[in-house]
Amino acid sequence: MSTRIDRRFEALAAAGRAGFVTFVTAGDPDPDTSLRLLKALPEAGADVIELGMPFTDPMADGPAIQAGGLRALAAGMTLAKTLDLVRAFRAEDDATPIVLMGYFNPIFAYGPERFLDDAAAAGVDGLIIVDLPAEEDAELCLPARTRGLNFIRLATPTTDDQRLPAVLTNSSGFLYYVSITGITGAAAPMADTVAAAVDRIRRHTRLPIAVGFGIREPERAAEIGRAADAVVVGSALVELVGAHQANGATAVVDAVRAKTAALAEAVRGARG
Repeated sequence: MSTRIDRRFEALAAAGRAGFVTFVTAGDPDPDTSLRLLKALPEAGADVIELGMPFTDPMADGPAIQAGGLRALAAGMTLAKTLDLVRAFRAEDDATPIVLMGYFNPIFAYGPERFLDDAAAAGVDGLIIVDLPAEEDAELCLPARTRGLNFIRLATPTTDDQRLPAVLTNSSGFLYYVSITGITGAAAPMADTVAAAVDRIRRHTRLPIAVGFGIREPERAAEIGRAADAVVVGSALVELVGAHQANGATAVVDAVRAKTAALAEAVRGARG
């Protein structure tokens, strides 16, 4: 079954360019502004949207995304409201893939089977569950795939050739390569090191490879885009939400839109 994610990466490959993936937190800084922000991202050049599911203990996330999650929770965001946000987005955009990214605890509390049914009905295309390893595929991965949802796995610099096949088993949509060891936004990846890692992973899979963590500026995004199938930026956008929220929704959306447009332009021109 072809998904929106599959079709988007097929189109990117046909165009001969890398994709640009944005991460924002659902409900940050409040649900209404968050919906406006979501709608603005494709217009600014986002090819795929990762939507963070707010959680109180996001162990892989740095200070920026932790703060975004806390803002969203303080504004009353829940997992059910996150799915409502996707549903509202889908009312106007049936093309842009949306990947929910987060942790298993809220899903477990919601009820995994119920969550998967509701996510598919809302228009979610894929899941990245940071703390659910391949050994636990029966918990969520396999049931997700039966509902037409891509299950996207993370690989890191410490994922060696022995571990990689397990990571890739049952993965679909794309593989997310975490370009640095540590938390989101902690350091900048080196382009040559990333290129070597992407080349190694390509020997094991035909899945598109998206690279994220630590990419903040257009120049670095372009460097990574020469090697990867997609470039992911999150912390730099979430920081803008926090920096401009006191000035109102329009200021938040304008700031994130401008940053997204600059990054997207750099990624689009990376192989030109």
